[in-house]
Amino acid sequence: MTQFKRADRVGGQVQKELSDLLLKEIRDPRLDSITILRVSITDDLRSARIYFSVAGGEERKTDALAGFKSASGYLKRQLSRRLELRHMPEIEFFYDASLDRATKINKVLKEIHNGR
Repeated sequence: MTQFKRADRVGGQVQKELSDLLLKEIRDPRLDSITILRVSITDDLRSARIYFSVAGGEERKTDALAGFKSASGYLKRQLSRRLELRHMPEIEFFYDASLDRATKINKVLKEIHNGR
């Protein structure tokens, strides 16, 4: 039987609730079409790294990071209420470029396949 750490469970809850907040409550256009890919929380639940993706290139990435910086206090308060945690972890947002890399690899593979 696999046991999940509390930090993993809380991370999953943070991801779910944050996605819901972005979809239903946040009106900042910089945070439109954001996908929360994963949440990594330290074992002591003091710090959370939130990894996101957004289509649209470097400018959209920069705008999204600015939007998260602007909304982080509100998001933290809302997450704290929804999750009913005694201490809400500090949250930091990071752009995850893995989808960009996958898209580039797919493009190259298609070019190779079409070139044959």
